[in-house]
Amino acid sequence: MTARLPSPTVLTGRHVRLEPLDRAHVPDLFATCGADDEVWRWLPDPTPRTEAELGAIVDDRLQEVEDGSCVAFAVISLESGKAIGVTCYFDASATNELLEIGGTWYGRAYWRSAVNTEAKLLLLTHAFDELGMGRVLWKTDHLNERSQNAIRRLGAQYEGTFRRHRRRPDGSWRDSVHFSMLRDEWPAARERLTARAPGH
Repeated sequence: MTARLPSPTVLTGRHVRLEPLDRAHVPDLFATCGADDEVWRWLPDPTPRTEAELGAIVDDRLQEVEDGSCVAFAVISLESGKAIGVTCYFDASATNELLEIGGTWYGRAYWRSAVNTEAKLLLLTHAFDELGMGRVLWKTDHLNERSQNAIRRLGAQYEGTFRRHRRRPDGSWRDSVHFSMLRDEWPAARERLTARAPGH
């Protein structure tokens, strides 16, 4: 299977639908995720205190989509029909059969729920089974243990830590912890994730 680059699409599970991020999602996203310091604690943008500030963050992401470096999804709760978070593909290469999953954030009410498990199952299924990728990677702040544990639960393998890799909004420097999953590791991971995503 020849790998191909991701493009805007809709991925639907039993609990969530991933659809192309749009400015129209901002009111729902602010109601769920805005002005919550804990949601934004490890993200590269300061906590948005107003809907307009969150709109500017979404605009920046949409510019990356326009530039071709990102495919951004709004995560929609099928129960409420509302946007409850965002997740993305970054830096995809068909030649090297790889992409990154990142830029993920959800309202705190959805942490440790079926939402993230199913969203990642949808993204990984699309990446490996439909796009033909051979490697998917993640990176996160070395202090963000919650994110690291969530990535490990997916079945991803720790690869190393890039020191002084990215500046945080407060001006301090983070080390970035890198993880990956390879195509031949995906079937076992898919089985585990499917078992953890009730009704998927």
